[in-house]
Amino acid sequence: MLAGKVAVVTGAGRGIGREIALGMAAEGAAVIVNDIGAALDGQGADASPAQQAVDDIHAAGGQAAASYDSVADWDAAQRIVQSAVDTFGRIDIVVNSAGILRDAIFHKMEPAEWDAVLKVHLYGAFHMSRAAAPHFRAQGSGSYVHMVSTSGLIGSIGQANYAAAKLGIAGLSRSLAMDMSRFGVRSNCIAPHAFSRMIESVPGASPEEKAANLEKRRKQTRADQIAPLAVFLASDAAAGVSGQIFGARGNEVYLYSQPRPIRTLHRGDGWTPESLAAQLPAAWKSSLTPLERTRDVFGWEAI
Repeated sequence: MLAGKVAVVTGAGRGIGREIALGMAAEGAAVIVNDIGAALDGQGADASPAQQAVDDIHAAGGQAAASYDSVADWDAAQRIVQSAVDTFGRIDIVVNSAGILRDAIFHKMEPAEWDAVLKVHLYGAFHMSRAAAPHFRAQGSGSYVHMVSTSGLIGSIGQANYAAAKLGIAGLSRSLAMDMSRFGVRSNCIAPHAFSRMIESVPGASPEEKAANLEKRRKQTRADQIAPLAVFLASDAAAGVSGQIFGARGNEVYLYSQPRPIRTLHRGDGWTPESLAAQLPAAWKSSLTPLERTRDVFGWEAI
């Protein structure tokens, strides 16, 4: 499905990014495997994860090259995209999968924790998307696939920085889809469920709960189950699909709604704070979105 195409996949040394890179290579794409090889909090660097993914693609008969630049840096993102053009002659697909975590309950979150996460996720998605945009525009085609999260779409505890970044990416994708549609370019998001090292670190479960559920959920929600959706969205088979948010969990795929007005109140002589207080809470009580976490919304087991 991706024969003749060139993809850049960020965060592709491990987890979901790695499986997407392998999946795209298996469908014929030449892949730039980008990963600095940092720890989960973004510290350090290790070339081996990206190189191992490249080696595995080569062993399967595919084409790939490694990139170790950081998406958090504007100039580095330019080099990542240029490496695709220099190595394989063009660029057709950008998958924004690179990410880090700096979880903290909000009243204890430090500015450095906020900045680090937004730099990799939100700024990284912008840097990579913007670097590819002139190439996509010139050739009249291209596809962006961004990893978002239910932490932003639904809610999570102790992840204000991550949630804000991921919901920001959803807005970025929607704008890309609109701005770039005249050039034949599409942009979509995936909110993945897969028990990678990032998901396993999310707060909210006790050590006992994690131990009891970990092995089962690792088998039910795997990173390789996300890759088919990403491959499809990057392919010409998804030519009519843009500006959407999808989910993938186990063998399920689903489409998210996006914010639209659901209730209205009109008052001919206008509103005051007092009249709003008298009417709005009772009128809209049943329609207010509850403070739920992802596990509250997804009340069924993945199969």
